[in-house]
Amino acid sequence: MELTAILEALLIASEDPLPTHELARLVRARVAEADELIKVENEDAGDSCEHRTLDPSLASLATTSEEQVSEALASLNRFYDANHRAFVIIERAKGWKFYTKPEYADFVRQLFPGQKPQRLSGPAMETLAIIAYRQPITKAAMEAVRGVSCDGMIQKLLDRELVRIGGRADLPGRPLLYETTDLFYEHFGIKSIDDLPNAGELRTVKLPEPKSDEEDQSQPASDKEEATLELDGGTSVDQEGSNA
Repeated sequence: MELTAILEALLIASEDPLPTHELARLVRARVAEADELIKVENEDAGDSCEHRTLDPSLASLATTSEEQVSEALASLNRFYDANHRAFVIIERAKGWKFYTKPEYADFVRQLFPGQKPQRLSGPAMETLAIIAYRQPITKAAMEAVRGVSCDGMIQKLLDRELVRIGGRADLPGRPLLYETTDLFYEHFGIKSIDDLPNAGELRTVKLPEPKSDEEDQSQPASDKEEATLELDGGTSVDQEGSNA
């Protein structure tokens, strides 16, 4: 058996993304299971017949490593590209998964006529960027950067499941901390925050400090803009297409 075919079967069958280490573990587990089954059969047979052995092609996968899995997945993607297939295997925050290529998105979208592309206002997008680069972050810290109240924008992002509450800060009043979700990574096609543009610089630059209760005599103004920006990412085979 070829590792590429096995990985392809695992990814097609799984409803959830599979990380590299899990793919390698699943392959090794199957080989170990097959080997144990043969040993049991040989013990039951005793000396009455010739003992079976593990198929060499399967036995060679007993020590499958994460590096071998990564190489096999890269080989699959090269094959798909050379043969002009409509899908590709991409690694996201939770692992590897099949996705349709962007150029086929308009065709796949016909399967879901009731769903429209999700859009965020400019202020919501700005708030999301602050959370993404500086997470986990409090609402007060966001408002110190933007200079306006972020309540409405945060609620929109929570409703869209792009951000979540990640705990409470060790500060007076124990304010909530906000961070991005797995859906955020899916939408923007990245594996981690380090994949964001200029992440190293923007995650370390000094930000304005939130005002204290004594200094903050009035609430920041609310957002007024209505600019929109479409969230544009790869189309998941599971969400907008059928599994290959």
